[in-house]
Amino acid sequence: MQFEAYLPVFLQIVLSVAMGLGIIAASCIFGQRAKKNAINNSPYECGMPTFGKAHMNMGVKFYVVALLFVVFDIEVLFMIPFALIYSDFVAANISIIAVVMFFLALMIAGIIYEVKKNALDWNIPKTNL
Repeated sequence: MQFEAYLPVFLQIVLSVAMGLGIIAASCIFGQRAKKNAINNSPYECGMPTFGKAHMNMGVKFYVVALLFVVFDIEVLFMIPFALIYSDFVAANISIIAVVMFFLALMIAGIIYEVKKNALDWNIPKTNL
């Protein structure tokens, strides 16, 4: 392969790195300087001193539900092309119903597995509140 074929990709990489460094440099040069004291350097500045721990421990259930949401959100996203090109396949006398039903069966099997494993159980212990 010749270098000219990869020139647009190389140019995009160089421009994105230059833009990122330029934004960081502009922030350092023109950014507002804060006064250095304990209240201004706290994680949440509202004019009142902080108390307690800044980071609470969260139960694993929250992360499991978030991951399941992402997985099923992506699976539903893959359903959109089926809906958009279905008319093209019908016009060409090609049936994609079996493919769609297989995909839906996988999603339903995943939901049944989650319910059997109590992954969607929201009995949150009082320590996480």
